[in-house]
Amino acid sequence: MKRVSQKMIIINYYRSISKLILIAFLAITTFSCSNDDDQPPHTDGISQEIKDLIYFRGDEKAETVMILIPGGPSTEFATDFVDDFASDSNQEGIITVTVHQAQTLNPDIVVGNDITLTQANSFNTESIEMLSEVITYFKDEGRTVYVLGYSFGAFVTQDLIAKKGINSADKYLIISGRLDMNDIIWQAAAEGKKGYFENGVTPVVEPEPDVKERNFNRISAGFAMNKYTQLFNTIEDLSNITYIYGENDEAVGRLTTDEVQFLQSKNTNIISGPGNHTTTFEAFIFQGLEEAFGIVLQ
Repeated sequence: MKRVSQKMIIINYYRSISKLILIAFLAITTFSCSNDDDQPPHTDGISQEIKDLIYFRGDEKAETVMILIPGGPSTEFATDFVDDFASDSNQEGIITVTVHQAQTLNPDIVVGNDITLTQANSFNTESIEMLSEVITYFKDEGRTVYVLGYSFGAFVTQDLIAKKGINSADKYLIISGRLDMNDIIWQAAAEGKKGYFENGVTPVVEPEPDVKERNFNRISAGFAMNKYTQLFNTIEDLSNITYIYGENDEAVGRLTTDEVQFLQSKNTNIISGPGNHTTTFEAFIFQGLEEAFGIVLQ
């Protein structure tokens, strides 16, 4: 495999991946677990307090909420990720949302000077709290909430579950993440270095000259340092998670045998193939949407 120098968690994938999301959602049918007549319409729409934390497209009163957490981290708010889904798909009964993170709400925190891992963890806590607040708002209104996290977004999703509980949202689709990142990779990222995996297995670490990129790496490390097999161990059942991974993922590495066996022991729906970080998404996004959320192509 040709050696490609990459960050531990790819920063710029969400732009290209969002196009694939658009294709995936064209001409789909959403099956809701409840009948529209079972719950009253949300006549007041979304509160301004929540609107300040999100970007959305679709009917504010929709009974199903799809929250997209893109790759990154980045200071750019992932509006394209939502727009590419909503502009042409003309979906009814679903609102598509992305939620601010600390560094999108205040980009200045990652420019100028190197941050510490402690600061990165504080920023990540802020991001999780905002995400949880948005999900709780919609859940309290009786809506169905789905969360799709890709790459960096996969780690954010896992941290949400670890900190706020498996029932925070109704169902999850996690794509190209890791439960237990290799220590050499997250420790290097904590120092601002970049890392990747040759053939999805062998970790490689390189210096990072740009201060903003170093800070992004530290934010990534703040999530990747966690051992989610331990944090999830008290959760009896993870059957509302669909987990997709590639065996040759150069960005985060393939799941280890122990990680796979852990997910199997918790009844997680697992989808895997021989692809890398990008081709895995391309190969399995349609299947993942159907199996995770009951969203199928016509």
